[in-house]
Amino acid sequence: MGLIILVSFIAGLGFFLIGAWPVVGFFGLDVLLVYMAFKLNYRNGRLYETVQLTDNELVITRVSPAGKTQSWRFNPYWVRFVVDRNPRQPVKLRLSSHGNHLIFGSFLSDDEKQEFADALDVALTQNRNGVDIVTT
Repeated sequence: MGLIILVSFIAGLGFFLIGAWPVVGFFGLDVLLVYMAFKLNYRNGRLYETVQLTDNELVITRVSPAGKTQSWRFNPYWVRFVVDRNPRQPVKLRLSSHGNHLIFGSFLSDDEKQEFADALDVALTQNRNGVDIVTT
């Protein structure tokens, strides 16, 4: 931000000195818009989700940037885990059970979603087969 402010100030000063002083306001507006974009981006970066798998329960907890917490609980024996792939849309991770659907991990890249899908699929299979779950 300091570099953006410095460049805008120098360019604005140049326009001011040649008599085009109204341009200075637009440089200030640009700085304000960039600052707001950074602020919003950092705020949205605070969104996170946790996935907890126990013998009897799969719990997805989402914490919004404002701190609001939502949790969804599924029986690991009945839950159906699907990776939706559509060439025209981003990959979606979806859990379904008894008519309830949850799309989660939307902030992950497609590669991260695939890596997570592989790990969750293995963990659910181990859970259903009674194997102790080993996390890394």
